[in-house]
Amino acid sequence: MKVLEFVLNAIWLIFCGIWMAIAYAVAGIICFILIVTIPFGIAAFRIAGFVIWPFGRTTVERADAGAPSCVGNVIWLVFAGWWLALAHVATSIPLFLSIIGIPFGWANLKMIPISLMPLGREVVSTDERFGR
Repeated sequence: MKVLEFVLNAIWLIFCGIWMAIAYAVAGIICFILIVTIPFGIAAFRIAGFVIWPFGRTTVERADAGAPSCVGNVIWLVFAGWWLALAHVATSIPLFLSIIGIPFGWANLKMIPISLMPLGREVVSTDERFGR
């Protein structure tokens, strides 16, 4: 299974992973420059790492996430989340136009919820997800 994950991640990286990771990194850099939004920058870099190599990993809600994460997600949604979600849609369209790209297009669309609401979530291996 690890070989299949590697192959899927390599194809993903070439066709859309690098572009989406760059988009999240730019959002993270902007958040770090503005100083007050450093927690959003940390979340953006965490998601960039997930978006660049997603197969074999998933996101889960953190048990300790509360109202501050909810408020932060609303702020993120207004200022950066919808732009990144739109980028996921834009990168999924060319993938859907080719037969081999259809699964990658779906994977790209599945990342929209985390691009909209990243706070209060953590990236885990797919093996860990069921043990929590």
